[in-house]
Amino acid sequence: MKQHIWILELTFRWFVFVKLWAYGLGKIVGGQFHRAGQLPVDVAQTPIAEVGSFDLAWTFFGYSTGYIWFIGLSQVVSGLLLLFNRTKLLGVAILIPILLNIIVVDFFFEISNGAMLSAIIYFSMCMYILYYNRKQLLRAVQELINIYTIAKPKKIQWIGYGIAILLIIILTGVEVFLINLVGR
Repeated sequence: MKQHIWILELTFRWFVFVKLWAYGLGKIVGGQFHRAGQLPVDVAQTPIAEVGSFDLAWTFFGYSTGYIWFIGLSQVVSGLLLLFNRTKLLGVAILIPILLNIIVVDFFFEISNGAMLSAIIYFSMCMYILYYNRKQLLRAVQELINIYTIAKPKKIQWIGYGIAILLIIILTGVEVFLINLVGR
């Protein structure tokens, strides 16, 4: 049984790919969200205070073409990464926050119980992919946190802290200047 469990992981990867590919392309070609200038008549004629949460969210998300493309391409690319063994963990790492955001939006804006359930299923499948690949994931995390430090005398270390604080103050000043230059 255990030697065939890889089939479940592969099935989940392909399933999530197909679904996210469809949702991502659907956003790009105009199948999701109320686009600016193309609002449904009943939504366009309703005072904003009376618009339901679904239509409010769909209108907000559909307002910016760039945002729609960003969301759609994020889903398409992350789904595509699931197809390949070398990139599947990167695909899952990108998909987890995307799917969590979808679940939260679906819940709080009452988008659709069915859509939320689908996102929960895809999220659960991604979590299984992480679980299945836990040894590789653990090795990668260990390598990331295994930062080699060079021993420095305490005096040099404190001087470094002081310089870092000074640079933070300077960067904050530059940031404030730039914000005032371009406008809030």
